[in-house]
Amino acid sequence: MTAGSWLRERFPVDGDQLRELTNEPVPAHLKRWWFCLGGTPAYLFLVQIVTGILLAFYYQASSTNAYESVRHITEDLEYGWFLRGIHKWGATLMVASVILHQMRVYFTGAYRKPRELNWIVGMFILLCTLVLGFTGYSLVGEQLSYWAATVGANITNNVPLVGPTLGRLLIAGDQINPQTLPRFFILHGAVLPVVLVLLLFLHITILRLHGVTDFGATKEEKEKRFDFFPDHFLTEVTIGLVLMILLTVLATVFPVGMGPAADPLSTPEVIKPEWFFLVTFRWLKLMPITAAILSLGFIFFVMLIWPFIDGWFRKRRPASELSVWIGILAVLAIIGLTVWEALVQH
Repeated sequence: MTAGSWLRERFPVDGDQLRELTNEPVPAHLKRWWFCLGGTPAYLFLVQIVTGILLAFYYQASSTNAYESVRHITEDLEYGWFLRGIHKWGATLMVASVILHQMRVYFTGAYRKPRELNWIVGMFILLCTLVLGFTGYSLVGEQLSYWAATVGANITNNVPLVGPTLGRLLIAGDQINPQTLPRFFILHGAVLPVVLVLLLFLHITILRLHGVTDFGATKEEKEKRFDFFPDHFLTEVTIGLVLMILLTVLATVFPVGMGPAADPLSTPEVIKPEWFFLVTFRWLKLMPITAAILSLGFIFFVMLIWPFIDGWFRKRRPASELSVWIGILAVLAIIGLTVWEALVQH
């Protein structure tokens, strides 16, 4: 018995069946990159998993050794600086691509009936990605990352009703302590990736059940189809290769350095979070902390249920483009607050 016949006997799926299973026709508008943005963060997530595992071999999640272990990776380990740069820039691009994907879904109306639940899943994917960015930034043990984690813990503590409990769960106590960094490491390296994988599985399952939306496609594109394999597969491979080139250039031209080690007794004059939290920092400075937190929670809730709000609008005014104008104003506000916080020194 040959190896091929032995394998076919135990895995009774021939080539034609496999091609039929995996080669579902894909709408022609997916040849445009921005319509298949969902594959970009998924690819970057794989890059983060691989580089994160490699970094974890050398990283020590303790308040006394974390900074030194990151310094060792960056300065002493062969190509460690490059590996850390790929992980850092991969995280940045992943957050950016998830945000852009959610914006594309919003402005093309792809969240509308019957895809409301997938929009909700996508919002939780965005939230999980942002928390991954926050916990990863805090693991370095630098002065700015330590105080950014402190600010994050203080914000959590000020959430009405559940804030103190959530704060203690997050940092393993009432304030930053030696158990905080190990807890962040478990969240960043185990809990959040598993949650994200489950959310992605649910997201893709719903997408497969409903099919790819053609909102925003031209009439000609709606009528055309092309094979998933090899046509769309090669498109995704090309995007992956472009992303790897981009990550390599960013990690090489803009290598990730080391700031001062964390000092709990010395508060920096300027505390700046990662770019994707600048808008939140600026919002928190515009009003009392409780009002800011409640308003942020309300904004997230409105975004979460927006497909149903939009459906209510469209029942009464089918031709209304109110959602588009609200989206444009929201994007301008986010950009404005982000730039404002980035330019202000205090």
